[in-house]
Order: sequence, then C-alpha cells, then structure tokens
Amino acid sequence: MARDRGRLLLHACCGPCTIEPLKLLIGEGWRPAIFYYNPNIHPQAEYRHRLQVIGDYARAQGVTLIEGPYDPERWRAQAGCFGDRRPERCRACYRMRLEESARFAKEHGFSALSTTLTVSPYQYVGAIGEELERACGDGLEPIFRDFRPYYPEATRISRELGMYRQNYCGCSFSDAEAAAERKQRREQRRVQAEKRAHEREEREAELAPQREAARKKREEYDRLQRRKREVRDALRAQRRAQQTSMDQE
Repeated sequence: MARDRGRLLLHACCGPCTIEPLKLLIGEGWRPAIFYYNPNIHPQAEYRHRLQVIGDYARAQGVTLIEGPYDPERWRAQAGCFGDRRPERCRACYRMRLEESARFAKEHGFSALSTTLTVSPYQYVGAIGEELERACGDGLEPIFRDFRPYYPEATRISRELGMYRQNYCGCSFSDAEAAAERKQRREQRRVQAEKRAHEREEREAELAPQREAARKKREEYDRLQRRKREVRDALRAQRRAQQTSMDQE
C-alpha cells in the first residue's frame, strides 16, 4: 500500500475526466478532494448537468466534492475576451481556474494541487503544466500528470456507467468550434462516400465489357450444350424406334 502523501485538491472539469486521475492519485497515496471550479461552462444548464454527474460519481467513490463559485462574467472578462484565439483563450482559462483552485487549496490546508484537464487529447497539455506550477507557487506542491494515455479507459468506463459525456470543452466558443469540426467531419465523410461511389462506378464501367464478353461466352456455351443434348436425345429416340421395329418383326 502506498504511503500517505497528504491532502490533495483535484481540480476537475467533468465526471468522465475525473475517473482515471482520481483512481491513480489515490493509488499514489494522496487523499484527494474534488474541486469543481468551471465558470467557463456555458450555458448554466450545461454547468449544472456536469456538476450533477461529477457529484454522483464523487459520492459513489466516497470522495468530497467542493463546488467553486460559478462566475461566467468573470470568465468572459479574463478568458472569453480572447474570442476565437484558441491557444490564448485556453491558457487564460487554465490560469483562471487553476489560480482559484490553488487559492482554495492553500486556504483550506491542502498540500498539493492537481487537475483532470490533461485527460482530454484536445487540450494544450504543456500550457496546463505551466499554469499549474505557476498557480501553486510557494507552499503548494503541483502534481502534474499527463493523463492522456488513460483517455480510452476513461471513455470506456464512463460509457459503461451511462455517464453523460459532453461533446465540447465547455465555453460557448468551444461549443461553436466543436460544432464546426463535427460539420467538417460530416462533410469529409460525405465527400469520401461520394468518391468511393464514383470509384465503384468507374470500376463497374471498366468491368462491363469483360462481363458482357463473359456473358456472351456463357450463352454460347449453353447454346452448344443444348444442341449436344438435342442431338443426343434425337439419336437415342432413333435407336429406340429401330429397336422397337426390330422387336415387332
């Protein structure tokens, strides 16, 4: 059993991304509490839905869940102001959430801070590590882990549990970006399907003369076979007639 490493505040973005980090950190000997601080999530109904999901999971695991303040106006002022400039907006978002998490951790006697943000393969992991270390400063140990290798397992388990899985990071910008990406993928699939259909048509056109020649060859073969059978049947009928005549004589 791992030695007790102390109290750790785990900043968490959602239920599915919490599964593997929570298990791994406990396995390392940490005593975690989950800090749900995500004022970036839009709209509020989505925020509440994710909070309920992670709350249900935390209770099932016997882990404390702490909800931070939901202040989307502050988020828009500090991170949303970057608009569609995604790398800058995401870094500002990481900074805001991790700074608040670090402040709470220091004020409530936690010795370390970690985050589930690195589970997603769509995040800027390097920036997350930098912002985590920056937010911790002195007196708080940054526990940075690249959890991306555990994303498939987290996906599998969350699906088995019937856990809600959002299809965008959280903010209105990421929602629009994700929708645009899904539309682009659908368009790419449509184009690929049309390309495959066109290639099949071309292949069919190339094979048509060969198939027609094969069909005619088969028809000619069948015609000759029928003719052979007709001749054979006629000869048999002739022999039977001759035999009948001889028997009558």
